[in-house]
Amino acid sequence: MSFIAKYKARWQRRHELPEPTAVYRQMAEWLQTPLGQALLASEKQILEPLLARVFGYHILQLGCSNQSMLDESPVGHKILFVPSQAAGSDAPIASNEALPLMSESVDAVLVHHALDFTPDSYRLLREAARVVMPGGKLLIVGFNPLSTWGVRKLFRWRNDLPWNARFISSLRVSDWLKLLDFKIDKVEHGAYMLPFNHQKMVNSGGRLESLGRRFAPPAGAVYVIVACKQVMPVTLVMPRWPRIPRPVIVRPVGETAGARRGLRQKQARNTLQ
Repeated sequence: MSFIAKYKARWQRRHELPEPTAVYRQMAEWLQTPLGQALLASEKQILEPLLARVFGYHILQLGCSNQSMLDESPVGHKILFVPSQAAGSDAPIASNEALPLMSESVDAVLVHHALDFTPDSYRLLREAARVVMPGGKLLIVGFNPLSTWGVRKLFRWRNDLPWNARFISSLRVSDWLKLLDFKIDKVEHGAYMLPFNHQKMVNSGGRLESLGRRFAPPAGAVYVIVACKQVMPVTLVMPRWPRIPRPVIVRPVGETAGARRGLRQKQARNTLQ
């Protein structure tokens, strides 16, 4: 095997994503680290006011771990699918790219880093858009490549999570949403802490968070997109029949004058009697 072939194979292995079950397990473990906890806290701070304004009967989360982000949602029925059965878990099992739900049956869908950990992100987004009813909301949380976390991804030395995620830009996701008949309501950024999993650096993240929100809004490690599914009005097209002109009834001038003269003579005779 030549050097180029070896380098190509190594590059492909470096960008391969593990199986969904492994992604869920590894991300669940990583989210328990200091940096993962700080990331979740920043994301919940952004999502809480957004989810509080989403109403309906059913809300679905498509995620990369068993971490639920819907605790503050006022929607009564919350759905979270997992890729495989886990001990002590009663969560329903389904693939994020093939949801066992009817079209236009869910009021809102939260995509929590699911686009970052799937080989076909557009297919997953199309499946999420399918189940959202007209006028429903689609919220997407993703890693921002234009951030210090994106730079950390470029210089990673191992194929470990979350640095092997896809890091799709918010502009590209917004273009996909427009193709799926969604209107972008809001795009927010957050998580301005440095991408180093050390307790001291994580503890100083609060100061960086406040400075980042003030001076560098688009440079956060994550973005949150809120989109609304457009309702296309149905206009009935009726056949246009040709207009038939109304008939114009015209009496002859002599006939009309004679009728009037006869009426006056009749009235005069009745007066004399």
